[in-house]
Amino acid sequence: MAELDQRISRRNWLALLSTTSMGAAMIQAAGAARPSEMPSIGAQAGVRTYNICEFGAAGDGKTLDTLALQSAIDACNKDRGGTVLVPAGVFVIGTVELKSNVTLHIAAGGTLLGSADGKQYHAAQGIPLHGDTTLRDGNVGLIYAINAENITIEGPGTINGQGLQFRRPRRGVAPPSGRGGDHRPYHLLFYRCKNIRLRDLFLLDSAYHSVRIIESNFVWAYGLHIYNRVNGNNDGFHFISSQYVHVSDCDVQSGDDACALFGSCRFVTVTNSTFSTRWAVFRFGGGNPENITISNCVIYETYGCPIKMQFGPDSRAQNILFNNLVLQDVTGPISIDVHGRGHPADGAGTSAPQGYVRNIIFNGLQCRVVAKGRQFPDIPFHQEYRPGETRQCIVLNCIGNGVLEHVVLNDVRVTYGGGGTQAEALRKVPQIAGEYFQIGTPPAYGLYARGVRGLSLSNVRFETIRPDLRPAAVLDDVSDAAISSLNVQGNKSAMAALRFIDTSDVLISAARLLTPAAVFLRVEGLSSAGIIIDGGDISKATTPLNFHAGAGENAVKLRA
Repeated sequence: MAELDQRISRRNWLALLSTTSMGAAMIQAAGAARPSEMPSIGAQAGVRTYNICEFGAAGDGKTLDTLALQSAIDACNKDRGGTVLVPAGVFVIGTVELKSNVTLHIAAGGTLLGSADGKQYHAAQGIPLHGDTTLRDGNVGLIYAINAENITIEGPGTINGQGLQFRRPRRGVAPPSGRGGDHRPYHLLFYRCKNIRLRDLFLLDSAYHSVRIIESNFVWAYGLHIYNRVNGNNDGFHFISSQYVHVSDCDVQSGDDACALFGSCRFVTVTNSTFSTRWAVFRFGGGNPENITISNCVIYETYGCPIKMQFGPDSRAQNILFNNLVLQDVTGPISIDVHGRGHPADGAGTSAPQGYVRNIIFNGLQCRVVAKGRQFPDIPFHQEYRPGETRQCIVLNCIGNGVLEHVVLNDVRVTYGGGGTQAEALRKVPQIAGEYFQIGTPPAYGLYARGVRGLSLSNVRFETIRPDLRPAAVLDDVSDAAISSLNVQGNKSAMAALRFIDTSDVLISAARLLTPAAVFLRVEGLSSAGIIIDGGDISKATTPLNFHAGAGENAVKLRA
């Protein structure tokens, strides 16, 4: 010890004291700044945790904690990233911006509660509301990010949007929050972001869509429970022109589109998830979507159209696959609408290249289709059902000079509620391409296809619970079709089990009529030709074929 004392001179002691005093002065000069707000260096960079209570959050369910949460996010972002922690408690917030390299972690007992005061929200000015029509639905988020990357929002806590406070109690009356229409906040809103991870969250009662992601790349959403049924337009996921998107192990119960894919979404997978909604589950519209697979999902209690696609003359959609789906108690169940240039309603010029919809494949679907939807007991307003939403079937509707080609239904079994009438069997589907319910009740109980080139049905079975006076399938202006192992129910009072109108180059092999019918195939139109029926069992039909509206007997070769 004496030796050590000799080595530490008076000058060394003064230098040490001076250094210590200087460090204290630096901390004092920082004022109210917390040590966690100081930029990290070395091994601490990007790994620190910011508890929002240390930034002044109360978490009592009453105090507005927006500033505390935003301050914690800003400090974390400035510190080159890390984790912002929402501990147990109820934290009331308005609009908050998430920033790059920040993980927002909501603890199991933690809730971010959207304020019921509409003044606590503001628009994200960097998100445009013009141009692509899919961007016009508002730009207000409870939590939003713009041009950010490496952002994560994770649970197992809850984000509650108090969406009922943003619903008008009746027309002409402002909602309780004072904010309605397209000015309502989404739960989560992302625009042109990269590397987004959403996981293990309970997203409850948004005022608008729950998760809206626009023109973003590399998105992972897994383990989410979305319950969104308190307002109009209560979507679950709403993706717009995003790429490399992966949704898995989620449960969505929504009032509107459960998983919308608008615009040019590409390289998308959705798997191992369950969905229920009043409207559509997988909805596509506009743009150039391609390379999308949806697999191993359960769709239940969906009283709109579980799989809905709408495309105009400029869209180029291709390589969209649906595999191993259970559809239980749904209406619809599939609607693809395509219209080409020259249709009076589209008003489009002819200079742009013609669009197309092709390579749409449905494999391994088990469906129970009800004749009409019902009132959801957990939606706090009345559900209206249009006449065109009743007794629906699979509809492939291509009009004008639109291109809908290579549509495949393989290993598909559908049981329908039935109840179709003779008048519905004879009605013409109007020349429109809009919402699925705008075509009215289709003239078939199983499949109505118009304007399709390259249609393939393999191991498909259509049955009804109640008698139906419509054919099982109607092909209208269809060419190049292969139908193998088609099993359908007939009805002696119906016009036919199958009806072809101006349809050509069709091979029907190994077809089977499950119940008696007056006619197996009714052929109509001068353009009907090249139809071959090869093998199978159609012995339950009183007459195998009849011909109407100019169709000749040479249009069909019967090899059964």
